[in-house]
Amino acid sequence: STPSVTNLAHHTLYRCVTERNNMDLEEFNKRIVELRPTLMEAAKHMNGNDASAEDLVQEVMLKLWSMRQQLDRHPNPKALALNMLRHKTIDEQRHKQLEYGRPTAEPSSEETTRHVERQDELRLIGEIINRLPALQAQVLRLKDIEGYETEEIASITGASLENIRQCLSRARKTIRQEFIKMTIR
Repeated sequence: STPSVTNLAHHTLYRCVTERNNMDLEEFNKRIVELRPTLMEAAKHMNGNDASAEDLVQEVMLKLWSMRQQLDRHPNPKALALNMLRHKTIDEQRHKQLEYGRPTAEPSSEETTRHVERQDELRLIGEIINRLPALQAQVLRLKDIEGYETEEIASITGASLENIRQCLSRARKTIRQEFIKMTIR
C-alpha cells in the first residue's frame, strides 16, 4: 500500500527538520508550530473535511518551514499562515471543480448574482469603515482584516487593551447598525 499524503508530508517535514540545526527548529516550534491548532480549526471551517483539512495544514506548515529564514522578519506570521491556508483551500476547490468537469471560468447566474451581492456588501462595509473614527477603523482593520492579536494592536497603536476592546466593540456595532440601515430600505 502507498503511504498517505499526510504521512509523506510528516516524513518530509521530519527529514527537513533533522537536517537543520536545532536553533532553527526551536524558533520554528515556538513561533509557528503553535499555530497548528488554529490552522486546523480554520481549515475544517473552510473545507468541511477533516482529512483534507489535515493535508492543507500540513502543506502550509511545510511551506512555512521552507521560508523559515524570512519568517522572523514577517510582522504577523499567523496572518501569513492563515492567508496561505485560504489560498491553498481555494486552489484545492478549483482543482476539484475542474476534476469533476465543472469549469470555474463560467459560474452560474446564481453564483454570479451572489458574487455581485457579496462585492456590493463588501464595498458598503468598506465605506462604513472609512467613516469610523480613526482609531476604531485602524483597530478593526488590524484585528479583523490583518489578523493581529489584541496585545499586538495595543503595542502598535499605543492604546490600552481595554481601549482596544472598546474600539472593536463600538466599530463592529456601528458597522452592523449602518449596514442594516443601508441595506434595508
